[in-house]
Amino acid sequence: MFKALVSAFRTPDLRRKLLFTMLIMAIYRLGTYLPAPFVSYSNVKQCLDQQGGADLLTMMNMFSGGALLQLSVFALGIMPYITSSIIVQLMRVVIPRFEELHKEGQSGQAKLTEYTRYLTIFLAVLQASVMVSIANSQLFPLCNLDPIPNASPWKYLITILTVTAGTALVMWLGEQITERGVGNGMSLLIFTGIAASFPAMLTNVYQSDGGVSRLLIVLAMFLAITLVVVFVEQSQRRIPVQYAKRVVGRRTYGGTSTYIPIKINMANVIPVIFASSILALPQMLTQFGDPNAGWVQWLSLNFAPTSGWYLLAYALLIIFFAFFYTSITFNPEEIADNMKRYGGFVPGIRAGQPTADYLRYVINRINWVGALYLATIALIPQIVFNAMGIQSMAFGGTSIIILVGVGLQTVKDIDAQLQQRHYEGFLR
Repeated sequence: MFKALVSAFRTPDLRRKLLFTMLIMAIYRLGTYLPAPFVSYSNVKQCLDQQGGADLLTMMNMFSGGALLQLSVFALGIMPYITSSIIVQLMRVVIPRFEELHKEGQSGQAKLTEYTRYLTIFLAVLQASVMVSIANSQLFPLCNLDPIPNASPWKYLITILTVTAGTALVMWLGEQITERGVGNGMSLLIFTGIAASFPAMLTNVYQSDGGVSRLLIVLAMFLAITLVVVFVEQSQRRIPVQYAKRVVGRRTYGGTSTYIPIKINMANVIPVIFASSILALPQMLTQFGDPNAGWVQWLSLNFAPTSGWYLLAYALLIIFFAFFYTSITFNPEEIADNMKRYGGFVPGIRAGQPTADYLRYVINRINWVGALYLATIALIPQIVFNAMGIQSMAFGGTSIIILVGVGLQTVKDIDAQLQQRHYEGFLR
């Protein structure tokens, strides 16, 4: 691997892409420490020391690399873009025009990307307005200091515009990595934010009761989960496809064998994010009610991360969204039609609708494995942290899946470019 890394930096074009990618990642990290206008960094730092670790804001803060709860210029990070991308994908089921654009190829994808950008800015304005409006009251419920001292409508407006502009800049930085760097830009920015929060999380575990023993348990758990994630994310179900020979003029086309690679975890971490977001909403509602009210106490008791009902609902929601998201993103009819159009067929299966039924049958069986895998990976850290008395929803199985998945994909991209230049790659 070291030889391959040296070869990568000796190749001028690849070295330029790697250095450009690292530069963008460094700029992104710098922006997470740059406070938004009128924000008191000293007050925010004191409030952060008193902040708990079991709500939706904490998870979003983890994806932004700690920028959200620091009220920095990049406070929203890449989350508005991720949300808008998911919404645009889901809209393909509801709005026929979006499905038509998806089938138009590169021009249609460019139009969908444009819609995603507009929706990102809209969501950024909305989320920034909510974040700034609750900064002095609900963002740090345990803190008596004001993150924005002497707040006024004018200060709120400038802060909202700055945070929105920061989100647009983050979106642009991610697109620059995709076009001129190595790997997927948005994924690498998420990777950067999560990896940056990892040392702080380990430090908190070390400083808690138990010290070194707890730290070793957590590290062993993360290592075991990482090995499982690497194995599962690399696993595929390959459905063989045979293309019949066609004679056009004096040329013969087809007659080749290939396969359709189907990942075990086709939904990636989207189901976990959806489930976490939904289960965090009841806890957020309790902050706006009377602590002595019956419904507030019921929600606080049954939807706390340490509750058995919470863990059960968490697992069921992950399984549901795994099937739901896969059914939207994977269309067996479309794949079967494309195969039939070019003379392809699955051996032993008739082309057309029988092929679509067969693909749907395979996907449903694989989905059960992928959904249970996601639920297990997401629940194990939560259960271990609950048993050890550590409040941490921000770092767990979801983060490891993202770190390992993005890391593997980036290494594959570098490996492919090395092999194009006749070098031995990272993967052997």
